[in-house]
Amino acid sequence: MPSTLIKGDRVPIRLWAQPAEVEPEALSQLRAVSSLPWVAHHVAVMPDVHVGKGATVGSVIALRGAVAPAAVGVDIGCGMAALPTNLTAKDLPDGLDKLRSAIEAAVPVGFEQHGKEAWRNGSERTAQRAGALWQRFGQLSDAVQGLAGKARHQLGTLGGGNHFIELCLDTEQQVWLLLHSGSRNIGKVLAEHHMARARKLFHNRELPDPDLAVFLEGTPPFEEYRHDLYWAQEYAALNRAVMLELLQRVLRQRFPQIQFGELISCHHNYVAEETHFGDQLLVTRKGAIRAGKGELGIIPGSMGARSFIVRGRGSPLSFESASHGAGRRMSRARARKSFTLADLRQQTHGVECRKDAGVLDEVPGAYKDIEQVMAQQSDLVEIVTELKQVLCVKG
Repeated sequence: MPSTLIKGDRVPIRLWAQPAEVEPEALSQLRAVSSLPWVAHHVAVMPDVHVGKGATVGSVIALRGAVAPAAVGVDIGCGMAALPTNLTAKDLPDGLDKLRSAIEAAVPVGFEQHGKEAWRNGSERTAQRAGALWQRFGQLSDAVQGLAGKARHQLGTLGGGNHFIELCLDTEQQVWLLLHSGSRNIGKVLAEHHMARARKLFHNRELPDPDLAVFLEGTPPFEEYRHDLYWAQEYAALNRAVMLELLQRVLRQRFPQIQFGELISCHHNYVAEETHFGDQLLVTRKGAIRAGKGELGIIPGSMGARSFIVRGRGSPLSFESASHGAGRRMSRARARKSFTLADLRQQTHGVECRKDAGVLDEVPGAYKDIEQVMAQQSDLVEIVTELKQVLCVKG
C-alpha cells in the first residue's frame, strides 16, 4: 500500500497505516517527534504503530548529529532470530507438552536466570563473543557496574512480556525455530540511566516531551551513550545466540536426525549509522526492522497468528525499514480487562503454550491483525515464508 503523508510540526509524517487507525496519543507523539530540530526529511511510521514511552513503537526516526535514547526504547537490541530445520510436522510427537517443559527447563523465562554462566558451555564462537563483551564491561556507565554477575547469568534467558520461543511450521510443513528477546535487565538499566541523563541537558529544556531528550554528536554524553548502546545491542544479539544453542541441544536430544539451516537474525530496537537521501544519519528503529533491498527479516504475529520471513524491497521513503510485528492494539491493562481465560484458550487453540492469567495480556486479540499489517507494507517487503506456531514458550 502507498504511504500517506500528513503534516508534522516541522517535518512531515509518512504513515504506512490509515491515519484514522492510529491512536490519537500516538499521533501526538509523532507530531512531537516531527518537531525536533534534528529530525531529517520525515518521520516514517510503520503499520504496527502504537503508543510508546517518548517515541511511538513502530517509528523510524533519522536524526542529524543527535540521538534520542527514548527513540530506541528500554529494551535495547530487542529482536528476532529464525532457524529452519530439516524436520517436518510428521516428525513431531502428537503431544508437545513434554517438549515445551524441556525448553522451559533449558531456558529460564521471566525474571529467572541461569545458575551457571550458560555461554561457557556453548560454541567456541559464542565464548569468544562473550569474552569480548565482558572485556568491555568495565567501560560501561557506573550505573551498571554492580550488575556484572546478573548480566552474566541472564545471558541466554528469555525474559517476559512479548518475548517468546516458538516451534513453527511453514506452508510446506517444515519445522522452524523462532525466538524473540532483548537485552534483559542490563539493557533496561543502561537505557533508563541515559534517558534520565539526557533530560537534564540544557539544550533539551524546551522540548515538547522531556522523554524526547537527545545527546548531541561530538559531545562526551553522546559518545558514552553510543558506547553503552552498541554494547547492549551486542549483548542482546549474543543473548539470542546463547539461547539458540541451548534450544538446539534440546532438539538434538529428542530428534537425533535434526539439522539446522541458515540463521536469520534482526534487531528491531536499535540505532544504526546509515546514509539516506545523501545524508549521513543516525537512524533509530523502535519497533521496526531494517528492510534493505534483498535483506531478510522476521515479522512475527502473536501467540495465535502467523509470522513471516520477509525480504526487504529497500524503500527509500521508509529509510529501508518495515514493521517489527503486528503491534499492540490495546494496552496490557486493557487486555486483561477485555479478555478472559476462555478467550485465551480459544485464540491459541492448537498451540502448545501457557493458557493462564499470567499471559492473558499477550492474548492474540490484544494485537493488530497481522494480515492487514503485512498488506499495508507490501511496498516495503515481500513475503518469503509464512510460519504458524505449534508450540510457544513465554515468560
